[in-house]
Amino acid sequence: MSYTASPEARATSSGFLRLVGHPVRWQLLGELARSDRQVRELTALVGQRQSLTSYHLGQLRAAGLVTMRRSSADGRDTYCSLNLALYRERLAETGAALHPGLRLVPAALTPPAGGPGRPPAQSPVRVLFLCTGNSARSQMAEAILARLGGSRIEAASAGSHPKDLHPDAVRVMRERGVDISGARSKHLREFVEQRFDYVISLCDRVREVCPEFPGPPAMVHWSIPDPAAEAAAGQPSHPAFVRTADELNTRIQFLLYAIEHFQASSERS
Repeated sequence: MSYTASPEARATSSGFLRLVGHPVRWQLLGELARSDRQVRELTALVGQRQSLTSYHLGQLRAAGLVTMRRSSADGRDTYCSLNLALYRERLAETGAALHPGLRLVPAALTPPAGGPGRPPAQSPVRVLFLCTGNSARSQMAEAILARLGGSRIEAASAGSHPKDLHPDAVRVMRERGVDISGARSKHLREFVEQRFDYVISLCDRVREVCPEFPGPPAMVHWSIPDPAAEAAAGQPSHPAFVRTADELNTRIQFLLYAIEHFQASSERS
């Protein structure tokens, strides 16, 4: 029995491979897979002229693989983000266009070591989420990671200018079966002497003032808009909080894949 993909599927797949296979674009994708970056940072990292870097980013953006948004810290800067979920989907389609046995199947995360309620076999991975107010994004991220990561993860959150927990953050997380109503907003100085494996900034402003941590940890930036800004603009904020929770959930799932891979590699070496 033979398998032949449709001409449309073959053309789409070959176009995707040409797009991401270009050396500069592949390097840009690799940098953005680790952290959101400003265009000027990417220009320095790939060692190309800014005009050429912007051209290749434009190609990736046209395909939906990269999104760009103005920095909330400085409107002259633009942050780029990689749509990992769409990239995975395109890879799956590309493999299947050649042969059904090549369809990408995402690796399954292993359950928390030792099972529920039992201590993990090794020290938990410590992750700190930072935003300005520690009232929404970072609190939601902490709760989502704690739920998905189980006993192998120790999640925390803080802000550079803490303020009261936003009611829509509580509402959206409750809709997902997580109660954060008792969470306390914390200043990042409470954590500056602690060791973390990952420190993840969720807003552009806090990235600019993020202190150094001992270790040092892996420093990651996710440029996520403040969902409370829609309420400040006179629009209903609940939909923005839903979108933020969805984005955090997706990004955190990919973070857990990276943590799992790093731990497995460390055990083998």
